[in-house]
Amino acid sequence: MVMHLIDIRPMSRRDIDVALDWAAAEGWNPGLADADAFLATDPAGFLMAWHGDEPVACISVVAYGDAYGFLGFYIAAPAHRGRGFGWATWQAGIARLGNRVVGLDGVVAQQDNYRRSGFVLAHRNVRYEGLSRADFPADPRLARIGQGLLPAILAYDCAFFPAPRDAFVTRWTREGGRTGYALVDGGDVVGYGVIRACREGHKIGPLFADDPADAEVLFRALASTVKGETIVLDPPEPNDEALALAERHDLSPVFETARMYRGPAPVLPLQRIFGITTFELG
Repeated sequence: MVMHLIDIRPMSRRDIDVALDWAAAEGWNPGLADADAFLATDPAGFLMAWHGDEPVACISVVAYGDAYGFLGFYIAAPAHRGRGFGWATWQAGIARLGNRVVGLDGVVAQQDNYRRSGFVLAHRNVRYEGLSRADFPADPRLARIGQGLLPAILAYDCAFFPAPRDAFVTRWTREGGRTGYALVDGGDVVGYGVIRACREGHKIGPLFADDPADAEVLFRALASTVKGETIVLDPPEPNDEALALAERHDLSPVFETARMYRGPAPVLPLQRIFGITTFELG
């Protein structure tokens, strides 16, 4: 029960740094340059609850058009848990997304709560982690993602996400110190991936490819940029080939989430998704 009034409002750029610190404290290991790409996707989609002049809870409720939204960053500050601040923030976030289909990647401890709010399990994601030992593959189809490739990348990405996310992908593939590679075969993009520096190590995400062999090439290209350092990959559990790729490169499972939806679950090509983009924005 909320014993005192709280003010829930969109986060400023400074506020999102606070939310990222909270996420890091929860063990979620956010990227070092995530904030600007996140905020550019939906500037009003990141909410923070304040009790007086102190932030007490946060949530992201990013709207991708009128039909789909993604929920993440649902955190109550540890010192303020059990007072209803988180629940009030959750309700404000859900209200913002209205009648959209809503996706989330829920940690194990919260999955029952999400079910009570109408979310249904679609599949699990398994976080794999380990040291990169990859060498850059000699494949002439590999191309660094730049301005010239961007239109083809945006078109390709549409098959892997329930709604267009051009603003996000534009920043995600080319800014903030992230490195992106695509496979271009006969003029067509047949896969792409991005690697970024995180609080600990580096995450590969997304990793999308038309077949397992192409996913292997992209994985090696991305992982080779940080050889000898820790890398993280978040494949969807139903994709056996993605799990095999992670294990083939001596990555070990360390964490899992549940992809859940409120409303009809979108049909996505999970057998071509070898690493999801982020747990925060889908």
